[in-house]
Amino acid sequence: MSPITSTARSADRIEQTIQLDSPPSRVWRALTDSAEFGKWFGATLEGPFRTGATTKGDLGACGHPDLTIDLQIEKMEPEKTFSFRWHPYAIDPKADYSKEPRTLVEFTLKPAGGGTLLTVVESGFDAIPTERRAKAFEMNTKGWVGQIENIRKYLAG
Repeated sequence: MSPITSTARSADRIEQTIQLDSPPSRVWRALTDSAEFGKWFGATLEGPFRTGATTKGDLGACGHPDLTIDLQIEKMEPEKTFSFRWHPYAIDPKADYSKEPRTLVEFTLKPAGGGTLLTVVESGFDAIPTERRAKAFEMNTKGWVGQIENIRKYLAG
């Protein structure tokens, strides 16, 4: 198993890095094909990822069918960078998060040792409303540890 490193430089930024045994082309497909992304992330997404587009879905695959995610795709630079914006830890199905700022999630791929060094950075927590900020940061910090392990297992399978 490849080690995961975590770096939180501030309460505004979460960073996780892992060395994966798969080549960048395979990691890229797992990240940017919305069906594959959904398999390891635990979501059922409607439609493909496209720069500038929004993809929605539910988290039923990870046991939360009443929760939805809404990903605004920012950047898709093949085999290098994939990023989107979303509402972090938006778990109250009755809450309206649409007026809140979104955090930015960036995946960066670098060829390394016959595989890929994958770094995930989520930033922008300082803009989240004060009453949600600390919990969103805490839960997403834990969440990215789990998701990095999920993609590692998915690619190894």
